[in-house]
Amino acid sequence: MARGSMSQPSSPIKVRHPERNSIALDGSDATEKEGSRSESSAATLLEMAMDEGPQKHDYLDLEKQAGNGSRPRDKLKNSRARLTLWMTLNTIATVAIVFTNKAIFDDPSFRQSQVAFATFHLFVTGLTLYILSRPFISLFVPNPMRLRPMLPLATAMCLNVIFQNLSLTYSSITFYQIARILFTPMVALINFLFYQKSIPRNAAYTLIPMCLGVFIISYYEPKSTAHPEAEQTSMLSVFLALTSVFIGSVYTVWIASYQRKFEMNGFQLLFNQAPIGGVMLLVLIPWTDKLPSIQSAPVDKWIMILLSGGLAALINLSQFFIIAGAGAVSSTVVGHVKTCAIVALGWVISRRPVTDRSAFGVMLAITSIIV
Repeated sequence: MARGSMSQPSSPIKVRHPERNSIALDGSDATEKEGSRSESSAATLLEMAMDEGPQKHDYLDLEKQAGNGSRPRDKLKNSRARLTLWMTLNTIATVAIVFTNKAIFDDPSFRQSQVAFATFHLFVTGLTLYILSRPFISLFVPNPMRLRPMLPLATAMCLNVIFQNLSLTYSSITFYQIARILFTPMVALINFLFYQKSIPRNAAYTLIPMCLGVFIISYYEPKSTAHPEAEQTSMLSVFLALTSVFIGSVYTVWIASYQRKFEMNGFQLLFNQAPIGGVMLLVLIPWTDKLPSIQSAPVDKWIMILLSGGLAALINLSQFFIIAGAGAVSSTVVGHVKTCAIVALGWVISRRPVTDRSAFGVMLAITSIIV
């Protein structure tokens, strides 16, 4: 829509993690092993790379001043408390938006409204960023771009959001989230093949169990019939998940390229994309979607849609403060927490036993992004 998160290195290569550097829809270079770029599309464009800019030094400056008097120390304490609050809100909103969107798409009448739902999230994102850019808030300064150069990136963003939603619609939440771990190796592969950028050998080794874990889940989940009450994953689910990862990875690499070329940070870039993408999808709705009538659809589903939009706005806002106030390690830890929470809750809700054969793949993939 939330979530990749959708980068770029210098030597030795630093692969930009789609999760940590997201601006919900959704950074800095990842010097450590990439972890869990795994938010929902919902996360409204969780694959957004973000240039931290000068604001990232504010928190460090407070630490340096803390010993110079009680006032700087109090200011540092308040800054830490605010940062913890934003991280908590971001984690809760990201987890909630995945389950909210899944509940929406479980209704057959909304399952055929993928483009309309993506359009709604893009306009919510655009409106949120517009408000954040106003002088009375001024969290970032808009940098308007001409339409033509933005069209390719806006198109990639639209495909990224739609395929994330399709993957979530036709997969179990656990499989959806675990598959998104493949963002890291996919971005690394694209950078290697098309930009001749490599990653350190030790970092490459950590990608092997990550890919193996996803492969095990992809193999066993569609074959699992021992527990019919559990939500099943089909080969269509696997195809949509892998396609979503590929499109999201290309989108993430393009974001980094656009940021360098036009010297824009992630918020400025997304502020240019979101309205363009929203209008592009709005035109397609009559030909692609079968919209439910207001009377026939359950009231609780409409409430969930509004909640999803609100969560997307909260993710956008909280991500700004996390990027500005937290370092690379803190941002990555937040990503790990969100991935583990979504996977664990998804497994519980799916009612699969721990003895399910795909459980080993889940543990292997999760361990690979934490260790």
